[in-house]
Amino acid sequence: MPKMKTHKGAKKRFSVTGSGKIRRLKANKSHILTKKDAKRKRRLRRATTVTTNGETRVLKRLLQA
Repeated sequence: MPKMKTHKGAKKRFSVTGSGKIRRLKANKSHILTKKDAKRKRRLRRATTVTTNGETRVLKRLLQA
């Protein structure tokens, strides 16, 4: 059986933390930033974790090398 390959699209967007959680960046930070207030843009800078168990399971499978 051949080796599992890492999903390159997922690899660029997600990372696994030391405790095994999936880390992601927030959406809506790429364009049309003039109408968004500074507080909102600051919050969008920070990374967050994927909370849905189903998505976490799928992403871990995509990220395993």
